Amino acid sequence: MPGFVEASETLADNGWPVLLRETGGEPVPQSSSTVNIALVYAQPAADVDRDRIETAYLRLCQPLLDLLVELGGQASLGEVAGAFCDGRFNVNLDGRKMVGTAQRWRQSQGGTRPVVLAHGALLLDDERVQMAGAVNRFNELCELEPRIRAESHVALHEVFPDVDVLSRLAQAYRQLLAEL
Repeated sequence: MPGFVEASETLADNGWPVLLRETGGEPVPQSSSTVNIALVYAQPAADVDRDRIETAYLRLCQPLLDLLVELGGQASLGEVAGAFCDGRFNVNLDGRKMVGTAQRWRQSQGGTRPVVLAHGALLLDDERVQMAGAVNRFNELCELEPRIRAESHVALHEVFPDVDVLSRLAQAYRQLLAEL
């Protein structure tokens, strides 16, 4: 990619180190405002192989969607114009991206069942302007269109400032994994 080395160095010098992740995708800014959620499990024998990618995304996203609705938000999955690393399985709150998702599959060591890492980066606190600026600067230096808009994103605590979501999500994911 043209400009990748310069972009990486420039962003690192400005407090946004660039690291490559095995789940792929476009730039996703990480900071103390971001909480990463990772589910790692062997594909259950009952899962249909042809639907495994969508099933893994739904396992990751559904507890988030359920919690947002329970809190009174309008939760959805889907693309949001102007969002960084935009995708079909963004978790959106009131029409703005709150969680980006990705996954990676590997064969288990025994070779009997595939194992998935389903990952979500949840924007907990508002750092949208700085994050959008960092991604746009990276894109500019790599000769890509700077199309990221801060207003396309929302941090959970902007809408629900006093809610302890992390312990509630942890419990929901523990229950989900126990049922696999």
